[in-house]
Amino acid sequence: MKIFVKFDFNSVCKKVLEEQLNSLDLKYRSLSFGEVEFMDPVSNEQMEILTNNLSAYGIEILENQKSALVQKIKDVITEMVFSEVDVNVKASVYLAEKLNHSYGYLSNLFSEMTYTSIENFIILQKIEHSKNLIINSELTLTEIAYRLSYSSVAHLSTQFKNTTGFTPSQFQKLISKRRELANKK
Repeated sequence: MKIFVKFDFNSVCKKVLEEQLNSLDLKYRSLSFGEVEFMDPVSNEQMEILTNNLSAYGIEILENQKSALVQKIKDVITEMVFSEVDVNVKASVYLAEKLNHSYGYLSNLFSEMTYTSIENFIILQKIEHSKNLIINSELTLTEIAYRLSYSSVAHLSTQFKNTTGFTPSQFQKLISKRRELANKK
């Protein structure tokens, strides 16, 4: 028997973080996604345990502010793409408002720290989400293109092919074949 699981990365990370903080009996408050303020001093030993426990889940505590802001940019982009924010809002405006920095500053910092552009990261996240929608939903490519703010299916198809090497239709056929083979076993 096989099952297909859909999950929200943000919810999973938040739940793991809460469980780990509570297991160490730390008093804290969540300021925003990925940002925690401790209400009492945290010992080096507690911090080391927390760091090790979180790393088992692939969660890393960031030490400097630039790295933390770049992670926030990635988190906001992921949230924006996967929650399918209003299609009329430009990504640059959304990021600037959400993070309280000019888009120019965010863009320069992101490029400096990651060696890629915010625009490229958005495209990668949109293609990742479109793959999930193709695999886990009954939506047409037109509906997927609209949900992800593409101007047309052709635009989605071009970016999809440039990123994955497949057109969305080829990807759909590949997934269908894999499912058929898995069901025969």
